[in-house]
Amino acid sequence: MTNFEKLRMEFPALHQTVNGKPLVYLDSAASAQKPFCVLDAMRDFYVKDYANIHRGAHELSRRATDHFEAARETVRGFINAESAAEIVFTRGATESINLVAQSWGRANLAEGDEVLITGLEHHANIVPWQILRSEKKIKLVVAPITPEGDVTLESIKAALSPRTKLVAVSQVSNALGTVLPVKEITALAHARSIPVLVDGCQAVTHLPVDVRDLGADFYAFSGHKLYGPTGIGVLYGKQALLEKMPPWQGGGDMIYSVTFEETLFADPPQRFEAGTAPIAQAVGLAAAIRYVQEIGMEAIGAHEEDLRLAAEAELREIKGLRIIGTASRKAGLVSFVMDGVHPHDIGTILDSCGVAVRTGHHCAQPVMDALGIPATARASFALYNDKSDVAALVRGIRKVKEIFR
Repeated sequence: MTNFEKLRMEFPALHQTVNGKPLVYLDSAASAQKPFCVLDAMRDFYVKDYANIHRGAHELSRRATDHFEAARETVRGFINAESAAEIVFTRGATESINLVAQSWGRANLAEGDEVLITGLEHHANIVPWQILRSEKKIKLVVAPITPEGDVTLESIKAALSPRTKLVAVSQVSNALGTVLPVKEITALAHARSIPVLVDGCQAVTHLPVDVRDLGADFYAFSGHKLYGPTGIGVLYGKQALLEKMPPWQGGGDMIYSVTFEETLFADPPQRFEAGTAPIAQAVGLAAAIRYVQEIGMEAIGAHEEDLRLAAEAELREIKGLRIIGTASRKAGLVSFVMDGVHPHDIGTILDSCGVAVRTGHHCAQPVMDALGIPATARASFALYNDKSDVAALVRGIRKVKEIFR
């Protein structure tokens, strides 16, 4: 059995005080802290092997290229893609979704076509389609959420139409923690020959992900939520789809040849990786993936679920506090509001106690609008949290209540 308390020692940022109190970091859904193995891997790469990739004939360039392509293979194995050619490195999940919108979307969508999303989406899976809508005059269709913060298969079925050309859906809601039935949604879409894009940002940190089992045509996630560095993300795309997609950005490393008359583009994934790649970031992401694989995603998910359930049980005992998002299946976070207290005030008082949570609309304003609230406070759990962190959160909330009684 994994000793999660011991794992906490591997994250140097956690061993500090904030406002004179030991740091309790409960904002991993926004960005997770980094273990020594990720920091060491990136430092070692910069110290010994750094050079640009795919272009140099010298030893350091060969080493750097090997590191970068090995990272691509590590990602492939992590999500069980069929080929490393299906793994595109981006700056993050937001860029991954924009890539699909601007490349696949511009090439395949026409006026009147529909893109189906859900009411639980992060802005990153809303705004790119709105931008495309203004250019292509497509329609954005939204499957509504329930009062519990869930999306039903019935609402997906009702929203599908003969004009639906893409389904784009989060696997886990960043605002509420709801786990959507993505495999079933994908099956519904594929029965109508509709491709599916999955925003997996919050899923890959909590759940084992198998893109072939899910049936996803595209799958996007970021490195920084997965204990890796900022500045790198992944777009998985089925090879047959990527091969038909035009490039989104132009420049170096995405071409076979360039003349003033014509440019011949490289095959995927290089076709979508214009410019100098996030090489050190890929090294760090690969180290982070190896780290969580060694622990086991199922063990991590079970640990975080235990913390979430413990936190929810304690918070429900606090009069005037209401948990937002009560779907039957959730990942490791709790969103809540308190009578007479703005979430920003909750966050400020908790910070005075050394407890870091996220407050606001969580880049999911339509979720807040649907539930009739301006914002929530969100505590999100990671593999380095334990029951003492839950206790610190509850003590902090009781302090909030005392101040605002």
